[in-house]
Amino acid sequence: MAYKITDECIACGTCLETCPYHAIEEGDIFKITMACENCGTCMDICPAGAIIEE
Repeated sequence: MAYKITDECIACGTCLETCPYHAIEEGDIFKITMACENCGTCMDICPAGAIIEE
């Protein structure tokens, strides 16, 4: 299982601040890096519902 940030991302930074593994990379649309441990915290907290399981 892996997570992906979709085009629905509003770049609010909520996932960036919440990720315990610092696996979110900033940009116009944020990206999940290889540091991701698949905990799901980002998906649970995303207000836009932009993080999905692949």
